[in-house]
Amino acid sequence: MNKAFTKETDGADDEDAQLPPLPVGGKNYITPAGYATLRAELLALIDTERPKVVEIVHWAASNGDRSENGDYIYGKKRLREIDRRIRFLTKRLEIAEVTDPSLHHGGDQVFFGARVTYEEESGVRRTVTILGIDEANSALAQVSWVSPIARTLLKARVGDVLSLQTPAGAVEIEVLQVDYPPPAAPAVA
Repeated sequence: MNKAFTKETDGADDEDAQLPPLPVGGKNYITPAGYATLRAELLALIDTERPKVVEIVHWAASNGDRSENGDYIYGKKRLREIDRRIRFLTKRLEIAEVTDPSLHHGGDQVFFGARVTYEEESGVRRTVTILGIDEANSALAQVSWVSPIARTLLKARVGDVLSLQTPAGAVEIEVLQVDYPPPAAPAVA
C-alpha cells in the first residue's frame, strides 16, 4: 500500500490517557493564576508555535521527496504534538472552575488554595499548598486537591489531629497553620 494512504502515528494519539483523573461528578478546580498560565500556554501554541511549525512543514513539503525529508517528518510529528496539547488545554479550560483562595484570607479552616503546615506523629513538619490538578507541582510542595493528603486536610482547622492513610498504614498529623494569599489590591485608575 502506498504510504500516502496510511495514517502516521507515534502511538500517543490517545490524549485522554494523559488527563489526570477527576473525581466522578467532580469539578476541575483551579486558581486564577493557574487558569491564566494554562490559557497563556494555549494562546502561545495557537498564535506562535503552531504557525511556525506549519510554515516549516510547508517549506519542507515543497522540497519534493517527503519519505527521507527530516524537516517534513519531524515537523509533522511536532504538529501532532502541538494539536494534541491544544485539545488537552481546550478541554481542561472548558471544564475549569476558577476558585480564588484569597477569599478565605485570615481563616483557620483548610479549603482549596490553602498553604497548610502540619506535623506528623514522628515530629516531621511539612508545608503543602493545595491547588488544582493541572497546576500542582510536587517539586514546589504543591499538591492536587484530589491527593490523599489534601483530602485529609480539607475542611480541617488549626489544631485538628487527623488520620492520614498511607501505604505504610495510618499516620496521625496535626494541623499547625493555615495561610491564604492576600486579596489583590484594587486597580487604581
